Amino acid sequence: MATIVMERIGRLFISLQQIRQVPRMLTEAAPSMPGTVRDTEVPCYFRERYVHAGYRPLEQNWRYYFLSLFQRHNETINVWTHLLAFLVFLAKLRELAETVDFLNDRHSWPLLILVVSSLIYSACSVVAHLLGGKSELYHYCFFFLDYVGVAQYQYGSAVVHFYYAVDETMHGYVRGAFMPVATLLSCLSCFGCCYGKYRCHSLPTTVRKVFQVVPSALAYIWDSSTVAKRLLFWSGDDPAIAYHFGQVAFFLSCAFFFTFPVLERCFPGRCDFLGHSHQIFHVLLSCCTLCQIHASHLDFVTRRGLYSRLHGSGEPALFAGLYAVTLVVCALIAAFVLRKVKQMLDLTAKSK
Repeated sequence: MATIVMERIGRLFISLQQIRQVPRMLTEAAPSMPGTVRDTEVPCYFRERYVHAGYRPLEQNWRYYFLSLFQRHNETINVWTHLLAFLVFLAKLRELAETVDFLNDRHSWPLLILVVSSLIYSACSVVAHLLGGKSELYHYCFFFLDYVGVAQYQYGSAVVHFYYAVDETMHGYVRGAFMPVATLLSCLSCFGCCYGKYRCHSLPTTVRKVFQVVPSALAYIWDSSTVAKRLLFWSGDDPAIAYHFGQVAFFLSCAFFFTFPVLERCFPGRCDFLGHSHQIFHVLLSCCTLCQIHASHLDFVTRRGLYSRLHGSGEPALFAGLYAVTLVVCALIAAFVLRKVKQMLDLTAKSK
């Protein structure tokens, strides 16, 4: 008996010794990863205000930037917040697909547009923050992709707010104009963000923020006007009202942190890895989107009698078509401004 016990203890000891070797084996097997650098070692267009360290070096191979997903740098949390949000939205789509007939029920298409646009904007954000540090050209390219993702999500928000949240009185006033205006404002938001980024060399930071914030603010005010009216006149028997309040509160909070870098301004250099405002913006925006999906699903279930009477059978297909138009036009806007960027970079290279 004692011999058996000793043999088992010996095996356990050997197993523990092998487990202790795993971190060293992984370190040896992993490729050498360059360390991060300070803001003074990267071009000005990569620098974030009050963030002094944690920048990845430029012009590394693509493998380095993909593997930097697991490295500690000042974009790590930005990548992971929206990567996790993407997985949550994907799980939510799978959950909804179990009870909602997205294929045959046309009234469900606006809800599908919202979830798909949420997946796209979070994926575009992950790509931008993960790969945008390779070079100046790719920095512009991937962040323009990010702005396209945001713009098409704005349209996704507009379509569910108009289709499910609108009341009969407001629908009578805006039915012919709401979605075309939402399309126009989404495209304008994309242009403002791309142009502000393009002119970041020659415009003060405040002016650049105006280009990025004002069109998006106008789009949000218009897209959420139906929800705002509903919140003003809500009654206690509305099951989605708490989620509508939640999405508005989260959006206003994330807009604040996007516009004002409060924490890193108060603690410069201490929020380089964790705690700067853009990370908080990502978390709050993801919470806003999740509340929005919950609210829209509840409206889809509980307000069917109203919205099926207000919207004709052809409107879901029309709105899906407008979504495709919005996506294409925003992509063309990004491509147009990116061409301007390339011309600017070529002139800069020739002047050196």
